[in-house]
Amino acid sequence: MNWFFLQVTTPASTVADSLKQVLNAGQAAPPTMNIFDMLANGGPLMIPLGLLFVLAVFFFFERLIAIRKASNVDPNFMNIIRDNIFTGNVSAARSLAKNTPNPVARMIDKGLQRIGKPIDAIEKSMENVGKLEIYKMERNLSILSLVYGIAPMFGFLGTLIGMLQLFYRINTTHEFSTDAIAGGIYTKLITSAVGLTIGLLGYIGYNFLNAQLDKTINKMESASSEFIDILQEPTR
Repeated sequence: MNWFFLQVTTPASTVADSLKQVLNAGQAAPPTMNIFDMLANGGPLMIPLGLLFVLAVFFFFERLIAIRKASNVDPNFMNIIRDNIFTGNVSAARSLAKNTPNPVARMIDKGLQRIGKPIDAIEKSMENVGKLEIYKMERNLSILSLVYGIAPMFGFLGTLIGMLQLFYRINTTHEFSTDAIAGGIYTKLITSAVGLTIGLLGYIGYNFLNAQLDKTINKMESASSEFIDILQEPTR
């Protein structure tokens, strides 16, 4: 009798173990994508894409620091300039403007140098200085616009070349398998994904810096207008 129950329970336990193994296999986590291996499979065009990414990051932070430094204006700067002009102490106003390292101060210094001349001449000279300062702040923004413009093109070019190579190999060797085609397409699409990502980051960075630049230009225009108003106010 004991032998009979052993014969009955042994197959049942074996079936249960088999079902557990199947369930565990079904619940196993899918293989994860290694980002470094993926980038390494992108081909030679990953090199210029990497250089474009480095350029975008470098010039974004370089321009961000420069624009923020230019927009750092003391709220009391124009009040001190006004007080010095009203008291006739133009030399003190010029000294303050010369020792303040930002575009607003350089514009005001040019206006102080032209005191005594017609208002139109003062405005024109300050406008010329303002244009020069804006040019300095915009100097390397064109590199960011170049990056976000050509990075996706490099990506698509890499994918196109890879697809041509893949189908040429299939045509010449007559070897056709879904695994080979899927793997080939996967590796060829890497450059497109990377190029689009770099282009998107460059586009966001470019527009963010332009927004910061617009704020600085508004400060310059406001200071220029206030300075002209000071010159036209009646003396105390």
